[in-house]
Amino acid sequence: MNKIILGSKSPRRKQLMEGLEIPFTVMTCDTDETLHEDFPVRDAALHLAERKMDDLLTICPPDSVIITADTTVILHEMLLNKPENDADAVRMLGLLSGNMHEVITGVCITAGDKRISFFDVTKVYFRHLSEETIRTYVQKHQPFDKAGSYGIQDKIGYVGIERIEGCFYNVMGLPVRKVYENLAILMESI
Repeated sequence: MNKIILGSKSPRRKQLMEGLEIPFTVMTCDTDETLHEDFPVRDAALHLAERKMDDLLTICPPDSVIITADTTVILHEMLLNKPENDADAVRMLGLLSGNMHEVITGVCITAGDKRISFFDVTKVYFRHLSEETIRTYVQKHQPFDKAGSYGIQDKIGYVGIERIEGCFYNVMGLPVRKVYENLAILMESI
């Protein structure tokens, strides 16, 4: 069996992959995630997942099966990346408060010369959050490695999210059912 590599620094993606009970290792490299100002926000997650894949292909063993992903948060066609500091995290959560936003995760899976790329979209509806709730969350959870400044699996998800439409795990950073299905398709073809 080919060695499966998860190309992600995210502890949440690692946790989700472990839930699939498929042996894998983690291998990462630093990928430039800068996008041009006019880059289409809905294409960003898939584009970045593929960019990460291209970088990893240069350092991974050739017989590897590699999985990369990127998650973006979009509010009113505005991309909310990872916050730079406390103030930025508070600002983002203030924008999300009382609004619906979309979480898009792009995934790229490669084995040899075969590649499958796909994305998943989940709509997340936040109730109105008090400034105190937001500030307390940011201070306690330090969500600086999370697009949109929050983790659905954290307290803010428990108290702030009214409902979602789509895959819960997609919001955590990996649409695991789709990953499992596409990984199976790719493994059958090699």
